[in-house]
Amino acid sequence: MAGLATGHYSAEQIAGWMGQRTPDFYEGLIAHGRMVVAERDSAVVGFVDAEPGEVTRLFILPDAAGGGLGRRLLAIGIDTARVGHSGPVRLESTINAAEFYRRHGFREVGRGHFSHGLGGDPIEIIHMELADQGQPPTVPPAAG
Repeated sequence: MAGLATGHYSAEQIAGWMGQRTPDFYEGLIAHGRMVVAERDSAVVGFVDAEPGEVTRLFILPDAAGGGLGRRLLAIGIDTARVGHSGPVRLESTINAAEFYRRHGFREVGRGHFSHGLGGDPIEIIHMELADQGQPPTVPPAAG
């Protein structure tokens, strides 16, 4: 979050958002099949996870943004969120990411504060949803 969100949130807000998250926290999500990571040169550059009805996390390092990786990870997240769920797929967008989600069919349904955080200063977010269109998105093939 710190990379792409620094112009929208204070250092205190970002620190509170991160809370006690450690590599073990994320490794547990990966081990249980909840999180998909994207790597470049053996380093993680992005990830997504979801639960029925909601894309819960999507993150891309600033150096990896702009090349379609976010779109690919979002498609994976939407597909995962639709497993065992009918109806709209929801997410909580940071202010800086809202336009990205709008470009991919999400619409704003409200505003609030981040609910998956671990404490600290509140982070304003935008509640968004993608209407159930009857067909899951397709993940485009990996580039070369």
